[in-house]
Amino acid sequence: MFKRISVLILLFIVFSCAETTTKEEPIIVTPEDLHTSIDKVVDIMVHDIFSPPVASRIFAYPNIAAYEIVAQVNPEYQSLAGQVNELTPIPKLDSIAGVNPNLAAIIAHMNISKQLIFSEDKFNVFQDSLFNKWKSTNEKEFEASMAYGTKVAEHIKKWMNNDKYNETRTMPKFTVDTNDPARWQPTPPAYMDGIEPHWDKIRPFFLDSASQFKPVPPPPFSMEEGSDFYKEVKEIYDISNRITANGDESEEVAMAKFWDCNPYVSVTRGHLMFATKKITPGAHWIGITKIACKKTGSDFAKTVFAYTKTSMAIADAFISCWDEKYRSNLIRPETLINLHIDEDWVPILQTPPFPEYTSGHSVVSGAASTALTDIFGDGFAFDDDTELPYGLPVRSFPSFNEAAKEAAFSRMYGGIHYRSAVEVGVDQGKNVGAYLNKKIKMLKNDQVVTTE
Repeated sequence: MFKRISVLILLFIVFSCAETTTKEEPIIVTPEDLHTSIDKVVDIMVHDIFSPPVASRIFAYPNIAAYEIVAQVNPEYQSLAGQVNELTPIPKLDSIAGVNPNLAAIIAHMNISKQLIFSEDKFNVFQDSLFNKWKSTNEKEFEASMAYGTKVAEHIKKWMNNDKYNETRTMPKFTVDTNDPARWQPTPPAYMDGIEPHWDKIRPFFLDSASQFKPVPPPPFSMEEGSDFYKEVKEIYDISNRITANGDESEEVAMAKFWDCNPYVSVTRGHLMFATKKITPGAHWIGITKIACKKTGSDFAKTVFAYTKTSMAIADAFISCWDEKYRSNLIRPETLINLHIDEDWVPILQTPPFPEYTSGHSVVSGAASTALTDIFGDGFAFDDDTELPYGLPVRSFPSFNEAAKEAAFSRMYGGIHYRSAVEVGVDQGKNVGAYLNKKIKMLKNDQVVTTE
């Protein structure tokens, strides 16, 4: 009897110890956890229909929060505090508090992401599944990391809330001047107001001002045949007719559709009007960042670094581009072609609701590709499967710069931008990206991160 009791006690101790050991295992946070979290945010952003400029803001702040935690403990990276405009150091990490830095980083990332989207309930389901898994692995470590990640998130939110975004929500709508033939007018089918006319007032992350890389003006407006401007209008019409002569199967049409990235496409069928939803151009480049990180097997720290640098490039590219859009206020090809050349002409892509010059895709692609090239090196070939969820096939590129070039010219093929807006836009974006690479030092050894 005594032996039996002793054995039972021993077994109880063994199983108790095993259970205790299991609960005290360190929590492992992988790059895939971050990729999945960002993908979930993107899905919700598509559902919630955020404009491209606003979407860029949603990416940048969570990434910076995560990066600042990583930079405190990883010797390869240095803080953005004192480098990025008005960012102060985050609360210092107590080395004996039992915080898992990677876990705290992704918690801070999710905390801010959830505040910036509308459909929080959709994100909560995903977040809770991760939190429950991590908490069951090591409750003490999870709680310590949660407390610190939340503290950092609150610090970043205070900084974020001073970027003038809230103030721009109450500023007046854009006023259309129908007496000036060169000025932008709302376009079919929805004839929406110009979106984010005050985005130039948003605080940049690293630019000195919204107008720092103010581009050269577009060609002087003139619909006289032979003028430089008329030639650009006519070029769009001629390209459209050429690439659709045999249906919508040409390579140029495929490019246009692949890079469409219009978050709100109005569809009219009879008396019904509804919207089809897609990712924004910034989200497409965030997707490319994920592809590069996964191809190189980047660890958690480098993945956070890549997302952070690229998202800052995208965000300031939108500020720079929108500063010019509402300064030049240039009319879209669709309006002029319908008025002066062919009243029945419709572009391949639906014209977005804001002025034409410069091309947002071109500026953002130029900036993002320049940042990514600095991280992963020139000649980085990749297969872009970002658009698969929207029924579009994979496209392959020999480099980020070549992808940016295709993205830019796809807007001409789509019939929504003139040549000047595309060519000047790419240069504008590359200037933004180059300034980021020069001004913001994220690597302590100040060297380009290259692939093996």
